[in-house]
Amino acid sequence: MNNNLPVIVIPTGDPAGIGPEIVIKSLAQQEIYDVCNPVVIGDQGVLKVIMESIHTHLELNVIKQTSEAIFESGTIDLIDLDNVDLDSYEMGMVSGMCGRASYEYIKAAHDLIESGDADAICTPPINKESLQAAEDVPYIDHTAMLSAFTEADDPMTMFEVNDLRIFFLTRHVSLADSIPMMTKERVEDYLIRCKKALELLGIENPKLALAGLNPHSGEGGLFGREEIDELKPGLEAAREQGVEVNGPVPADSVFHQAANGRYDAVLSLYHDQGHIAAKMYDFERTVSVTNGLPYLRTSVDHGTAFDIAGKGIASSVSMVEAIKAAAKYTPFFKK
Repeated sequence: MNNNLPVIVIPTGDPAGIGPEIVIKSLAQQEIYDVCNPVVIGDQGVLKVIMESIHTHLELNVIKQTSEAIFESGTIDLIDLDNVDLDSYEMGMVSGMCGRASYEYIKAAHDLIESGDADAICTPPINKESLQAAEDVPYIDHTAMLSAFTEADDPMTMFEVNDLRIFFLTRHVSLADSIPMMTKERVEDYLIRCKKALELLGIENPKLALAGLNPHSGEGGLFGREEIDELKPGLEAAREQGVEVNGPVPADSVFHQAANGRYDAVLSLYHDQGHIAAKMYDFERTVSVTNGLPYLRTSVDHGTAFDIAGKGIASSVSMVEAIKAAAKYTPFFKK
């Protein structure tokens, strides 16, 4: 055990998805214990079922608080919420019980941070349908929950995959609804926040790019006026506030340019614009970092994969990368 390493709390996600499996597989790797002290929050019965199915030799150390953890490779330190009825538990299915359980794991992880017993949260996937099926859970995703718990105002998501970083101006809204949200005021605000987020992560004097919306960024109004009427004025206003930013840069080239070092990050305009770029670059190693919370939260960038849940074939690469990212960035949040 290395007491100088950050304590990363890992809720296990939706019990019916691949979350418990990829958490177990990640913590079977020595490299995780080389960079952090992980604590898992989940259901002991579920984890035992998964451990038996993948024939792991890991052991569970059930604890009540992080001070009881041993943080040793070969052992998973688990805070057991005992909130899944194994008689009605079914892998790969939407379930209000599992949605409720995943919510409770995240709330418990937040509480550990608030009490000072952990340094950062790293999350596997949860299922939006299961959350909606759960009783008294009025949240659609991790970010909505953590925003409510911390009273944070509009946290921002950043994807990181190798040297490519992507922020999002809009996320979980339809494409039709996202376009009216692309106002010059929002663009200015988000570019300023992107700069501050990168500086918080230790990137000095970051250079940003703003992605365009229309083909060829509108071609001077030939293919749309959003770049002229909203995006460019927002960018210019952000420049006046000290943000180094280029754009709007056509979306068919800006992510390639950033991946090759021209920019430290790209502000993507809508969900799929940035998601496609990151996942095509390296699907498994794309990590999500939530900015704007009072603490660090990283996450995998994939879903619960109900179609393969329980089959023992889920890749843990993204989970490993997300845990390592939490360990890498935690010192900047603790300054």
